[in-house]
Order: sequence, then structure tokens, then C-alpha cells
Amino acid sequence: MPVAPKISVRAGLAGYIALTKPRIIELLLVTTVPTMFVAERGVPSVWLMVATVVGGTLAAGGANAINMVIDLDIDRVMERTRDRPLVTGAVGSTGAVVFAVSLEVVAFAWLVATVNLLSAVLAVSATIFYVFVYSMWLKRTSTTNIVVGGAAGAVPVLVGWSAVTGSLDWPPVVLFLVVFYWTPPHFWALAIRYRDDYAAAGVPMLPVVAGPRATAHRIVGYTVILVVVTVVFSPVAEMGVVYLLAALVLGAVFIALALAVRADPGERRAMRLFHYSITYVTLLFGAMVVDVLV
Repeated sequence: MPVAPKISVRAGLAGYIALTKPRIIELLLVTTVPTMFVAERGVPSVWLMVATVVGGTLAAGGANAINMVIDLDIDRVMERTRDRPLVTGAVGSTGAVVFAVSLEVVAFAWLVATVNLLSAVLAVSATIFYVFVYSMWLKRTSTTNIVVGGAAGAVPVLVGWSAVTGSLDWPPVVLFLVVFYWTPPHFWALAIRYRDDYAAAGVPMLPVVAGPRATAHRIVGYTVILVVVTVVFSPVAEMGVVYLLAALVLGAVFIALALAVRADPGERRAMRLFHYSITYVTLLFGAMVVDVLV
């Protein structure tokens, strides 16, 4: 009878950290903190920012951990996910579920105690949406998976705004739409690169079902809408010249790279767009901070 390999304490801890997908969390926080600056029209309380970031990190980490449990069968097949902790055995499924649920409970309690109830409800609601709507339903059944499911990744801007103001308004709604329309071009570019992986796993990502060229056309469409929404945010949130110029310049580059993918929907140009999309959202939200401080 085969004996399961022993996992060191260090490897186990690293496995639990990997369950949270730290790189994705970093991207979520890039949108949360700048939103707080805009809501405050200046520098928010340092403690409030720390408390919001901690709560958001816990909630997002729990969502990502649950997602890995649900996607274990897929991760075993896909080349880019075969080193994830559940696949390698560094963490067991039961432990991962307990860990994920614990993170969500702590996140909710922490945000209620240190921020406010609205922020706590929004953060945990994003997890529920991500798990049940995206991971358990759309990801395996529809090409709209990342479009609709990506809404969960746009919730942190609502959390950041409500942390400062205790309410919601039109500016955070428009920011929600910015992240919502940014997500498909960002993810579809990556999906073009890993099209064969998704096909092998039976996941109906758009590049698998419709092909890279049709996906590239969708990327251009969503990118144009994204840039329009970023410009709309300027008057809605009463932003200044710094932000507006950044939105226009960064958006023009995004559209140019999207058009390049449409002209040649190969892996090289798709990955160039994917990497730029991360730079884009970082610089765009960074420009918001600069704008409200100058």
C-alpha cells in the first residue's frame, strides 16, 4: 500500500499561503487603497487603510483558497497549475476548506470591528459571488464566465469607498465598471496563451470556444468601453488634469496593444497585452492618488 509523502512544516505553511494567490490579492489592493484616497479627497487614516487592506486580504485569500478546492480536477490537468498546493499534496482539501472558511469568518469580524458593516458585507459578498457564480457555475459552462464572474474582482473599490464614507455613491460605481471592463481584456489575453491548457481541462474559455481571432475582436471592444468609462470617471468624481491625462494616454496604449492582438492574435502579442494590462491598472489608480494630492 503506497504511503503518502511527508510534507514539512515549512512546505505546508508555504502551501497555505499559496492557496490565497498572493499575486492576485496584490492586484486587488492596488485598486482598493487609491479608491480610499479619492473618497477622502486626500490621505485617509493610516489605521483605516491598514484595517481595510487586512480585511480585504483575508476575504480575497479565502475566496481564492475555496476556488482552488473547487478547481482541483482542472488544476491537475492544466500545465500552469500543476504546482498548486492541492495538486502537489502540500495541503489537503479538508484543510484548505477549513482554512478558507476561517479566513472569511475572520475577515468579516475584522472589518465589522475595525471598519464598518457595509465594507464587511461587500467583501464577503464578493467571495460568495466568486465561489458560487464564477467557480461553481459559469467557469465550466459558459464563455461569459470571466465577464460575469469578474465582477467579484471589482468589488474591492466598493469596499475601499465604503470604508472611508460608510456609504456608496456614483464614483465607486463607475470605478466598479472600470475594473469590470478591464478584467476581460486582461484575462482573455492570458487565456489565448493557455488556450490548449483550458481546452485539455474542458474549460470553455472564449479563446477555446470561439478561437483567438474572435477573442481579439472582443478584447478590442471591451478595451474601448474601458477607456470611455475611465474618462467618464473624471467628471463624476471631479478628478483633475493629472488623472484625465493619465486615463487618455494609458488608454490609448491599451487600445493600440489590443488592436495589435486583433491584427495578429498570437501568444506573443497576447502576453504583451496581458502584462501591460497589469501596468495599466496600477498606473491608472496611482494617477488617482497623485491627482487628489496635488
